Amino acid sequence: MKAEELTKVKTWHVIYTKSKWEKKVDGLLTKDGFESWCPVQKRERQWSDRKKIIEEPLFRSYVFIKANKEDYTKILSTMGVVNFLYFLKKPAIIRDNEIEAIRKYLGQSNASIQVVDMANIPASTKVSINQGLFMGQKGEVIKSSKKTVYVRLESINMMMIVEFKVGEVSIG
Repeated sequence: MKAEELTKVKTWHVIYTKSKWEKKVDGLLTKDGFESWCPVQKRERQWSDRKKIIEEPLFRSYVFIKANKEDYTKILSTMGVVNFLYFLKKPAIIRDNEIEAIRKYLGQSNASIQVVDMANIPASTKVSINQGLFMGQKGEVIKSSKKTVYVRLESINMMMIVEFKVGEVSIG
């Protein structure tokens, strides 16, 4: 494919929305002719006088959208859209099979996905390292912030405390 054709290929992206605007943004983008998706799951909410089943967005402040570079400006001008989620200074691309896996799982009865915000992971949480020199190692969180996790790694009979970016660790 030529470079010009590649810019016209639509791929899944993640857009960041204003707080509690996920469903509204999804509706506005769909109305504008885009293929967008705000995954939701049913949750029982308790109020003082009643219980109610509601549909909550699975990923807070995120909506998936299938778009190409030519669509970026129109998407960003949509009310409630803050920006694209970036990875390596480019809008992050989500693989079709990842979108389908989430859709398939949410389509099952009693499906429940817990999304864990990796920022501010509690101390003593066991984590696995997903990238870099220590990939595959397991450790314990010492402290964390929005961008950094400090992990205690015990290897070769010595303890190291290593600083990782939030995206480089997963719980477990």
